[in-house]
Amino acid sequence: MSKMSIDPTRHALHGLTMGTRWSALFYAEPGFDPDPVSIALQAVVDEVDAQMSTWKPDSDLMRLNAAPVGVWQVIPAQLLEVLELGRDIGRASGGAFDMGLGDAVAAWGFGADAADPVQIGAAMGRHRAKTALEIDAKGGRVRKAVAVTLDLNGIAKGYGVDRLADTLVAIGIPAGLVGIDGEMRAMGLRPDGAPWTIAIEAPDPDRRTPHSVLALQDGAVATSGDYRHWVEVQGHRLSHTMDPARGAPLLAPPASVTVIAKTCAEADGWATALMVLGVDAGAKLAQQRGLDALFLMRDDSTGIHSKAVGRLFSDQPFGDYLALTEDSQNQAEAKGKTQ
Repeated sequence: MSKMSIDPTRHALHGLTMGTRWSALFYAEPGFDPDPVSIALQAVVDEVDAQMSTWKPDSDLMRLNAAPVGVWQVIPAQLLEVLELGRDIGRASGGAFDMGLGDAVAAWGFGADAADPVQIGAAMGRHRAKTALEIDAKGGRVRKAVAVTLDLNGIAKGYGVDRLADTLVAIGIPAGLVGIDGEMRAMGLRPDGAPWTIAIEAPDPDRRTPHSVLALQDGAVATSGDYRHWVEVQGHRLSHTMDPARGAPLLAPPASVTVIAKTCAEADGWATALMVLGVDAGAKLAQQRGLDALFLMRDDSTGIHSKAVGRLFSDQPFGDYLALTEDSQNQAEAKGKTQ
């Protein structure tokens, strides 16, 4: 039998979700039909979007937002799982990650409508999710103690990536690389025994170039940045990431924060939290919690400089699931982007 007849075949699938694209890369035996896999992957991200979208008025999240204060609402298990994780990251970060900023996100023009000065003023200082949301995990229900507008854009894409990974494994594909808009999760190794490679994007609003490349095995990566989604106010570019303390965009955030975790939802949520905290407080908390994080900052004189936290982003021996290399773009199987 010839070598070509037994080599695994590379499959690269993709589709639309959450206003962007999902992707899946894996290898299978010759003759494998990827179409059922593509259908299954599309179905799981459609399910996440149907539950957690702020753009679909009939999503489960939007129904929860419209529900009256003080009334328990039964919600799907996946949405409950994300709300629990978001609450936990919010508490662990001292409120830096906050799901209750939907009113501020919309007021500043990051939703379906343009910025509204009246709504901006009203959004500042409102109650946030860490005090406004009660979760009954056993009962599969939640209720709002006070009026709050939930927004899961800082964690839902990461959770969608985890669902893509779980679906591949359930189908019988234990190794692969999946992602949504640059939030990525790697399972296992490539057929040649090498880890999956993912580029960390340089924080450049004008072009997409890699800053560095990750070699990733059984882990997830997410990046929060200030250079893809912003509004301009009086000549100042303001990031889409909100400061929960002010109900307004961050004033002087890092250019980007990349976090590595076992799941992409965790990486996604923590990347947002560390972005809000900033380099000094964020790096301190990342060290305390044993997170692997890479902060990129702009300097007018030297360009981009970085601060690494954790062994995986350092020049020490690497841990179980990744290495960081300064390398060229053509080594990356999938280019990392901002959330």
